[in-house]
Amino acid sequence: MHIEPGVVDGAKVILGYGTATVAVGIVAKVATEAVKDNGIISLAVKSLFSTLLVFSFFQVLPHQPVGVSEVHLILGSTLFLMFGIAPAAIGLTTGLLLQGLFFAPLDLPQYGMNITTLLVPLFAMSLLAKKIIPENVAYKDLSYSQTLKLSTAYQGGIVAWVAFWAVYGQGFGSETLAQVLSFGAVYMSVIILEPLVDLAVLAGAKSLHSLKGSMLIEKRIYAASA
Repeated sequence: MHIEPGVVDGAKVILGYGTATVAVGIVAKVATEAVKDNGIISLAVKSLFSTLLVFSFFQVLPHQPVGVSEVHLILGSTLFLMFGIAPAAIGLTTGLLLQGLFFAPLDLPQYGMNITTLLVPLFAMSLLAKKIIPENVAYKDLSYSQTLKLSTAYQGGIVAWVAFWAVYGQGFGSETLAQVLSFGAVYMSVIILEPLVDLAVLAGAKSLHSLKGSMLIEKRIYAASA
């Protein structure tokens, strides 16, 4: 989902910083709520693990340039279910920044656009989760269809934002649209894999009863919403 250098350039890049500022403001809000609910240590620990995973997603796992962007395996719904909305958002923000600072400095001018592309679908997915997951259901008991809806919302949101940035930067030309469609077709294939990863992670957590109540993972995995 990296926006390739040159897709959006000049003064147009400023919009990405504006949208990222709003997104980071929401991160600060949900982080404040997380501290009130679970304490700052719990938030820090889960955010650290989330950051390390996100860094691995971008830097270690295979990724392929397709059309106007790159296809990465970004397990947004997995991070959300494992750690909660605030640690997942912090992990996406800092993990992408670290990857850019140390390994991909050419991506830094696009950081605002890229972080918007990652965070806004995450927030939308968290709202969807409240609608499709009853309060009396713990995450460990989710069905494939529920995790598929979360994955579709997140990955679909990423594709939509990549399409927006491409058209914003390059216009509605046939070449741009063709590149967007090719990226979207390949990227949405992640939807097939992500729910299976979610269920595997939740099944693993379900078998590890010692993690219940741990500050390392989201408490909703084991307990229904209060």
